[in-house]
Amino acid sequence: MPGGYAGKFLDIDLTKEKVKDITFPDETLEAYFGGRGLAAKILWDRIGKDWPKLDALSPENVFMALTGPMTAIYPGARICCSGKSPVSNGTVGSTAGTEFASELKMAGYDGVIVTGKASSPVYILVTDDGGEIRDAGHLWGKMSEETIKILNKEVTEELTKRKPNIGLWREPGKIYIGPAGENLVRNAAVCTKVCHAAGYGGYGSVMGSKNLKAIVAKGRGMLPKVDAPEAVKLMWKRTHELLIKPRPFRRWGTGYAGYAVGADTSSEPIRNWQEEWHAEKSFGGPRFENRFWVKKYWSDFNCTTSCMKVSCIKTGKWKGDITDMPDYELQAYCGTNLGIFDPADNIHISTIMDKLGHSGINGPNTMGFAAELYQRGILTEEDIGFKLEWGDTEAFDRLAHMMAYREGIGDILAEGTYRAALKIGEMKGVDCMQYAIHVKGIEIGAHGTRSDEDYTHDISYAPSVQGGDHTSVAVDGYTEMSASVFTDSAVICNFCFYGVPQELVFDFAKGITGFPITRESWRTVTGPRIVTLQRALLLMGGPDVVWKPLEDDDNPPRFYEPLPSGPYKGLTTDRELVDQKIQSYFETLGWDGRGVPTKEGLESFGLGDLESSMKKLRT
Repeated sequence: MPGGYAGKFLDIDLTKEKVKDITFPDETLEAYFGGRGLAAKILWDRIGKDWPKLDALSPENVFMALTGPMTAIYPGARICCSGKSPVSNGTVGSTAGTEFASELKMAGYDGVIVTGKASSPVYILVTDDGGEIRDAGHLWGKMSEETIKILNKEVTEELTKRKPNIGLWREPGKIYIGPAGENLVRNAAVCTKVCHAAGYGGYGSVMGSKNLKAIVAKGRGMLPKVDAPEAVKLMWKRTHELLIKPRPFRRWGTGYAGYAVGADTSSEPIRNWQEEWHAEKSFGGPRFENRFWVKKYWSDFNCTTSCMKVSCIKTGKWKGDITDMPDYELQAYCGTNLGIFDPADNIHISTIMDKLGHSGINGPNTMGFAAELYQRGILTEEDIGFKLEWGDTEAFDRLAHMMAYREGIGDILAEGTYRAALKIGEMKGVDCMQYAIHVKGIEIGAHGTRSDEDYTHDISYAPSVQGGDHTSVAVDGYTEMSASVFTDSAVICNFCFYGVPQELVFDFAKGITGFPITRESWRTVTGPRIVTLQRALLLMGGPDVVWKPLEDDDNPPRFYEPLPSGPYKGLTTDRELVDQKIQSYFETLGWDGRGVPTKEGLESFGLGDLESSMKKLRT
């Protein structure tokens, strides 16, 4: 067994109520590593050529919560959630920072793989003794805080009774869904802690479709052995020294950026991306830090960076609301994208997203889309049930609840921005897609491309196998996407990866696993293999939406409109340059001019069994 792996996975069929341990060959682990990469491999092996016919919200879909070989050993432990995405009909590796991952490994498991559908709500408990399916009827309908409190009490008391000689058991790790996931809101998040989430891909709705409320893990064992322990000790020390130095980032995290990204780089979503520049100094890191942060330097297991903060509103109409920071993405999407520039109002919307189990990026993207339709008279007060005006926190609070419970217009918006645009456009006889900020169904992260001053550029989203996911952007030459595929497959935090020399990170990976992995081998072989498999599954798509290669590899229409204000006023994304760079990107990965993987490319990556499916797309 390679180092870093616990050695087995839980394989659970909820329909048949069967639980078993499974393993994967070392060759498979070396070729796909873990997390995002291994998830794509498992999906193809299990679903195969039936992919286009499989509804992502059917019992036959596979939900996975996977670690990687570096998880909990390298700084910054995360969990990767995956399956066929009900948003893109491809597959996404969606990660979240959580102790659940380390608890899973200490219980002796590298991941949990779930198929089928329970006849009534359940949760899965994972311990050193294995996995078990438990009733969750008393948890169904509960929001985040109550779900956590009940599970903590129930599981710790149960484990204390089972093994009283251990003493009182500490809080277990857990992932769970809120009402949004239960009601199959298509882009619902998989939640963890009170306010962390794996938000891309819509895997909260996949859990909900299986009547799966939560997975809870508590282990008493050691973390897996590594291949070269002395070398890993030295590399951990060096990595720790590098990550502890950038004190401004440790102090602020991304929470400084609510002002800076808008004012300095003109790439922040404002009122559904109608603008990307603002100079609202009331909105940004210092205002949150001085008024609302009650805990700083908070981290997940084995994280040196400790960039998270806790915000709490102590007075006023939102008194008692609590969330983390919010980080930049939520300052943008739960704030500026909705025309909200008051920190307390921003914290409130972020808290509501957490409680309901919405994705804090994707949910407010859809809400901003609805608000622009209201602004333009396409949706009316009669359609919505109330006025939906920019900056109206109470209105957006109400809309978030309607989406989570699929009430009124919320039932349409719960389908996500892309599908809602199709439905509302059909209802109103208007092209709504020009206001839908997505790529291949996945709502865009809070980083624009028009100013060319952010890390996102002209082709960051257009050809990405994860669509609008801002953590997995495409670039000409592929290098940066190679890095994100690595962190999602190693299942470690991006903020513990960047800032450390990549040669050191890959030496770390080699020391843990014993695999002959290098930065170059990942960039030229392993990374492209994973991305090519994801691309193939995305193009196969179905059953309700199938993306056209090249034609649908494009930015939202809004990104081709000139910026209307700020220091970069008039700049826009150059469509001709986008087309050129996409061709270069396809060529780098060995795909044809339409982005369909070639027969030679598939065979070189050991993916020859995909050829018959890809051949159909080339004709």
